[in-house]
Amino acid sequence: MSSFRNYYLKKINKVLAACICILVFGVVIYVPNSPEGYAQPLQNNSTLSVTGLATMKIKPDRATVSFGVETANATASSSLMSNSEVVNKLLSVLKAAGVQQNETTTSSFIITPNYNYSESGTIGNITGYTTTNSIQIESSNINKISTWIDLAVSTGANRVDNIYFSVSDKILNDIKNNLLKDAINNAKSKADIAASILGLKVIGVRSINLDGFELPPPILQPYLSQKSLAAGAESSIASTPIITGEQEVTTQISIIFSLGR
Repeated sequence: MSSFRNYYLKKINKVLAACICILVFGVVIYVPNSPEGYAQPLQNNSTLSVTGLATMKIKPDRATVSFGVETANATASSSLMSNSEVVNKLLSVLKAAGVQQNETTTSSFIITPNYNYSESGTIGNITGYTTTNSIQIESSNINKISTWIDLAVSTGANRVDNIYFSVSDKILNDIKNNLLKDAINNAKSKADIAASILGLKVIGVRSINLDGFELPPPILQPYLSQKSLAAGAESSIASTPIITGEQEVTTQISIIFSLGR
């Protein structure tokens, strides 16, 4: 009777230990069923599934900023002409400040008619045309971004549509191997602790699944209108403060370990 009681107490303790492993370590253990009434030696298909995580914070090494020039005039052609004059001057100033030609693209261009509206909201006659030309700069020269923004606004840019920072493929490739090693070590550590609680040990690996790398989406800065830019240019002498911050890169790996005694 005493041996029968001890058998069931051991079985209950193993179930409780397995529950602790799942709650604390995020692991799942599978041990084949043995016939009731007596213990069986551990079989070769006993496994433990573990997820390993690794995270690293890195500073972005690329910046993307978009300037816009918006002009309005009585005709579409005159609106376009005045806009082109400012944009060409803007490009020349930015080039002289170190912006490379392959770093600059036109992100948007549009000419729209302007209407007068009645108090009821009814569209009236065309009163003129507005031309908007946006130039996007994507560069690894992050330290120059603040200077380029100041030059663009002082030259005639009256829109800063967005600015965000990102991590280049080169930097990501450099840290991927280290993150992968850390994720595997994390999974192995969890497996060793969980197996030890159950009186077992890790004796091999059944499968490995790399879930990939995750980067947070770039955070866009708020749109600055023509009015706010003009007010800022008049009231501020100091250079525009630009803070890159850090981005968190995460990798995850799933491993199924073999267990033994």
